[in-house]
Amino acid sequence: MNRTRILVVDDEAAIVRLCERLLRRAGYEVVSFVESPAAADFLRRERVDLLLVDVRMPVLNGFDLIVEARQRHPEMAILIMTGFGTMEMAVQALRQGVDGILLKPFETGEELIGAVRQALADHQRKRDVARMQALRPLFDITETLLAETNLPRLLDLIMTAVCGHLRCEHAAFYRYSSETNELELVVRRGMEFPAREVSSLEGGLIGRTDALGAPLWVSVPEGVGEADLRADLSARGLAHAMTAPIIRQKVRGVLLAGRGKGAPSFHEADLEMFILLARQAGVAMENAELYEELRQYVRQVEESQQALVRAEKLATAGRLTASIAHEINNPLQAVQNCLHLAQRAELDATKRQEYLALAQAELERLMKTVQRMLEFYRPGSLERQQVMVDVLLQQVLALMSPQLEQRGIRVTTGFSSKLPPILAVKSQLEQVFINLIVNAYDAMPEGGELRITARPVRGMVEIIFRDTGPGIPPEDRVRIFEPFFSTKPQGTGLGLSVSYGIVAAHGGNLDLLPERSRGASFRILLPIRGERT
Repeated sequence: MNRTRILVVDDEAAIVRLCERLLRRAGYEVVSFVESPAAADFLRRERVDLLLVDVRMPVLNGFDLIVEARQRHPEMAILIMTGFGTMEMAVQALRQGVDGILLKPFETGEELIGAVRQALADHQRKRDVARMQALRPLFDITETLLAETNLPRLLDLIMTAVCGHLRCEHAAFYRYSSETNELELVVRRGMEFPAREVSSLEGGLIGRTDALGAPLWVSVPEGVGEADLRADLSARGLAHAMTAPIIRQKVRGVLLAGRGKGAPSFHEADLEMFILLARQAGVAMENAELYEELRQYVRQVEESQQALVRAEKLATAGRLTASIAHEINNPLQAVQNCLHLAQRAELDATKRQEYLALAQAELERLMKTVQRMLEFYRPGSLERQQVMVDVLLQQVLALMSPQLEQRGIRVTTGFSSKLPPILAVKSQLEQVFINLIVNAYDAMPEGGELRITARPVRGMVEIIFRDTGPGIPPEDRVRIFEPFFSTKPQGTGLGLSVSYGIVAAHGGNLDLLPERSRGASFRILLPIRGERT
């Protein structure tokens, strides 16, 4: 562990030697000067932890040296020593941010060592307070970054945060490409940066940061950093720069902050903030990547769901078409007969008009049937709207009643008079109702009864379809809603699965009720406001 380094400056050689002996005995590393210009030159090249300086000195007095030291090393603690302690001098010391005052002469080491320790402790507390004040805005920007899931907007926020919190006019983010082993410029602020950097220990500032996996700090005027990096930085028109690697599971890159010629250097507190900001930026970018993957997955699921809905709708329409073919054929046959009879020459005008009227009535009946089929085939709007469940059920039953009657299936309904409208996609609910009615139709080839009820239940609308067919075998009940599982020889296995998905998308639930008697009972629960309550 590095020892604390103290710079002692006093024009009295005896005081300097005394301080050196006492401080070294206490375990400190000591550098001393009796001429303040030499001490100033040393501070331009080296860093120290504490400056112990006399106030009254020729050429550069103590306060002049403190001003120059603060410009280059703001993190350094300062302890002044003087034999002329006045109120005016104390006020000036406070204004300069001095951490302590030691009165001369001091004959023992306890007074000196105590003052040094106290100055170092007070300065550390000041640094801790300043660090917390500097980091507090970072906490706010972290929340902003994590809340943004759009990657381009997030990158713009990161550039704004770097330039704003580090008071620099230049910033950039490079992202690593495993295919080319290069870091590609994604976004920048300020000066033009190279479009690509090679990830290599022999590369430039960006490439070396990525290869090392560690932050770098370069300052041309102060000689901080490798010589080749300082030369590279100077050639690009920058005087000071910090880089930090971003290494996450889904994001790898390098963040850069830079200041131009004539601007002050970065300090340790700036580097600490920059490293934290880079870490938070990496988390936010990975978060945005994960959200984008999630959005794509949801989009694929929605597209697959719509494809299943369309496939099952076509399959259901095919079954409906086969079952109502006679319903179309009968009026066509009647029209043909009426037109044939109306052509007989011996008919009087009244009888001929009667046959034509019958033909027209059958054509209207046929058109209504075809229209109901077209409404089912036609893709409906996916926008939710106010739907009256009892009205929609009546419309579906009107479409299917001829087939149900032909098979000897009696339909009874029980709709509550207090049914509220629900917010739903009408065409999708229509498909669910048709699927359940077709299932009941297929389950009762010899006829039976289909009972449909609807009532409001605790903020939901409950719809029950109960038939008198053979019911669902116990071993099949747990799989009844699985895709492509069917108990019918010619079934697609999609009807109940698609219906379940539609109801779930509306925030509701479709389940098979326990058997209390013969037949199967399916219950639909739909929220009144289109969302689960």
